[in-house]
Amino acid sequence: MNKKILLAGVLVSALVLTGCGTPTLKNGEEVVASVDGKKFTANELYEELKAQGGSTVLVNMFDTYIVNKEIETDDDAKTYADSQYESYKSSYESNGQNFEDTLETAGYEDADAFKEALIVEYKKQKITEDYVKSSLTDAEIQSYYDDNIYGDIEGAHILISPDTTDDMSDEEITKAEEKAKKEAEDIIKKLNDGEDFAKLAKEYSDDEGTAEDGGKLTITYGEVVDEFWNAASKLKDGKYTKEPVKSDYGYHIIYRESAKEKPKLNEVEDEVIDKLVDQKLEEDTTLQTEALVELREKYNLKINDNDIKKSYNKSVKEALADTNSTN
Repeated sequence: MNKKILLAGVLVSALVLTGCGTPTLKNGEEVVASVDGKKFTANELYEELKAQGGSTVLVNMFDTYIVNKEIETDDDAKTYADSQYESYKSSYESNGQNFEDTLETAGYEDADAFKEALIVEYKKQKITEDYVKSSLTDAEIQSYYDDNIYGDIEGAHILISPDTTDDMSDEEITKAEEKAKKEAEDIIKKLNDGEDFAKLAKEYSDDEGTAEDGGKLTITYGEVVDEFWNAASKLKDGKYTKEPVKSDYGYHIIYRESAKEKPKLNEVEDEVIDKLVDQKLEEDTTLQTEALVELREKYNLKINDNDIKKSYNKSVKEALADTNSTN
């Protein structure tokens, strides 16, 4: 996600997390400012601020309150805030902007105030994840397990990557790919003639991470490209691919040594649940809105101002409708 876009959302919390030295009001008719003899009362200011985003500010106020009641600020939250702060700062400063000035302009007293807002965002995400977890069914968990969990395959590969550059023409790229494929086919011929796979991997493979170890690697579903997994899973133990396997990395020659049994569901259930949560959050960005609406109801949210109440209900409805219409 674009850091500036996300930062803009976090900055909304500035008014909630920083003090502004406001005097105690009694009846709303107190004069908060004047110009050329014209007096502006607290009530007038309230009505104008309400019209310009009172619902948004209020939502951030009670969300900050309830998420802090719901989740304690632990070391993980603090570490997250520190990491995000440094990431934002680096991003802004790489564009020649002074991040401290940016925070001050947004209404934060200092870095700690901004980190408090980041902690609130972290807690909202945790609450959303818990909300999604609570909605998962046994059938969903079983289905994901059946379709996406496999035993690891122990094996090896030799990668031949085309020698291409960004400024090459399509014709030049095609020739480079054909050359790489031919080299991979020649290596397969050497294997057919009885040459050692590990020795050939050390000599020819362009995968620097595995070549020195004879191309050895553990093949895990979801951690290799689909073409690689599909080819490896179809091999019998002790066999290698008789044709080069093409992927975005180049041409692979894959050897399968052995395969582990698929782990039982109870051994990987936490992993399955985490994967499902990530998948659902990626597919449906309304889930955080749903989770926070449910949490507000749990804490008996009541909005007394009718204008803000209408604005709040409208914003929730639109957030859910607009996002769902894009899915």
